Amino acid sequence: MFDFIVSKYNYWIYITLMMIGFYAMIGKKNLVKKVIGMNIFQTAIILFFISTASKRSATLPIIEHSHGHEEHVIEAASYLNPLPHVLMLTAIVVMVSTLGVALAILIKIYRRYNTLEEDEILQLKK
Repeated sequence: MFDFIVSKYNYWIYITLMMIGFYAMIGKKNLVKKVIGMNIFQTAIILFFISTASKRSATLPIIEHSHGHEEHVIEAASYLNPLPHVLMLTAIVVMVSTLGVALAILIKIYRRYNTLEEDEILQLKK
């Protein structure tokens, strides 16, 4: 059992990062800390998907055409799947965009309420 847990150490790292980000989003009252927690959570998800796309002894998905008339069987299991990597590049762009928009909104909130503490903002709204 211990060997199984140790062999999957990367998944434990991702779970730890996700829980740190989740705690920051839920448990903290400062809005900047919530945004940083969201960014940590998104980073953990991206790392998880990239790690699941790797295979041992796999090669790049570049198929060379044979010039002869002989039949060549392609084994798809021996190639890496590039789709998760491409999707995670898109997710990184979305993550950076989300961070930029969230920070712009936080600047507006700070200019209006002169604080970024959630409790103080809720008190000022009453």
